[in-house]
Amino acid sequence: MTEVALVTGASAGLGVEFARQLSAKGQRLVLVARRKERLDELATELGNARAVEMDLSLPGAAGRLMTDIAAHGETVVLLVNNAGFGLTGRFAELDGRRQREMIDLNCGALAELAHGVLAGMIERKSGGILNVASTAAFQPGPGMAVYFATKAFVLSFSEALHDEVKRRGVKVSCLCPGPTRTEFRQVSGFNPKGPIGKVSADAASVVAAGIKGLERNQAVVVPGLSNKMISQVHRLMPRALMRRAARMVRP
Repeated sequence: MTEVALVTGASAGLGVEFARQLSAKGQRLVLVARRKERLDELATELGNARAVEMDLSLPGAAGRLMTDIAAHGETVVLLVNNAGFGLTGRFAELDGRRQREMIDLNCGALAELAHGVLAGMIERKSGGILNVASTAAFQPGPGMAVYFATKAFVLSFSEALHDEVKRRGVKVSCLCPGPTRTEFRQVSGFNPKGPIGKVSADAASVVAAGIKGLERNQAVVVPGLSNKMISQVHRLMPRALMRRAARMVRP
């Protein structure tokens, strides 16, 4: 069996950077995303990666991916659950089907893939799962209600999973970046007002922090001092005030 790192959402943004940094560490990769041309270009660039075109928001997609990996004689020793998307707008005014796809991808596929690789990791007493959330996970998000809620799920799920398997040789971390210079803003329509709209990290530093955090088996990884402060505001600020603050930065 060939040991691989499975990276979802690998055709853009953090996914591309995860692929590059893990490849540089000598890790063989399976790259998954919807955009085949981009995936093929990245796999060719890296030279130690296999591209799988797949929309993980579709029913049964995670199961088909695990079947594909088994058919290629591959064993997942590292899972980077990076696939996801967001939408900006009032919940009642956004497309309901698209919002359900967001839940299915950001939460459902993430949990199903983690379940699909975890039994083998526990049996081998080694392996790692890195789930990508956001600082959005720490607060409600009027104007991006479903997206913020999905990231809260990812954070809570990851912390619980970390505790369940930490004595069984398996590492689980949740990466919670703040605003990052990727395609996410263009795709989601998220363009916050005020100082927060002018602050963003580069993808390379965010990914490096995530990989380092997983190597240390750090349950929650929040890159950057300002993001660390934001992630703790909920401990001090009343929920009503947090909702108001979140609403004020929406475009």
